[in-house]
Amino acid sequence: MNDFNYYAPTKVVFGKGAEQKVGNLIKEQNCKKVLIHYGSGSARRSGLLDRIEAIFDKEGITYVELGGVVPNPRLSLVYEGIALCKKENVDFILAVGGGSVIDSAKAIAAGAVYDGDFWDYYEGKLVEEALPIGTVITISAAGSEGSPDSVITKEEGMFKRGATGEAFRPKFTIMNPALTQTLPAYQTACGITDIMAHLYERYLTNTEEVEVTDRMIEGLLLTMIHEGPRVIADPDNYQARAN
Repeated sequence: MNDFNYYAPTKVVFGKGAEQKVGNLIKEQNCKKVLIHYGSGSARRSGLLDRIEAIFDKEGITYVELGGVVPNPRLSLVYEGIALCKKENVDFILAVGGGSVIDSAKAIAAGAVYDGDFWDYYEGKLVEEALPIGTVITISAAGSEGSPDSVITKEEGMFKRGATGEAFRPKFTIMNPALTQTLPAYQTACGITDIMAHLYERYLTNTEEVEVTDRMIEGLLLTMIHEGPRVIADPDNYQARAN
């Protein structure tokens, strides 16, 4: 087994109706204005954004919005988000969606407090400062909601690059399994496959004597094999979604 440091500062709020706590979680950050960042519209169509906005209005939390994130999030939208944050004096970003939305939010968070081009971070510069971030997850297998990493695609040449830094770790992440019940079967299956692929990446290693990790991964793989067909057969099965 290799030596390691374990650091997981992100607060995880899991369960039915967890998004109802977003107002209190935001207030704990003592911020003045929030950027709500989201994808191509499913968060709006599902009513999730409307519920979050209603909570913010009730709690007196000021916010602006920027949607339009696509899979493999694009550099151009990050620039738009950075400009919006600077113009509106945003000091907290709430990512509502999956991994692409969170990655885009992280890039905006770094660029909003950086005098240079945020792409410097995606060419090797360590991220040491960024606006704080929170997330509301709408798909399984994102991973970015607790990580110090972000991946952005530069349209010119379609270069996909990653950046990292502890400043990228979200302050909190909200996980309500019910929010994934509106996903099409294909997207649900993609999430299951993604979870299993990432588990295999850690399982098929040359590192010796990692029995604890191997047994944990085997248990998770067996869970996916069991729960995957249940979720596909019954999209509204909350317990299967939760697992």
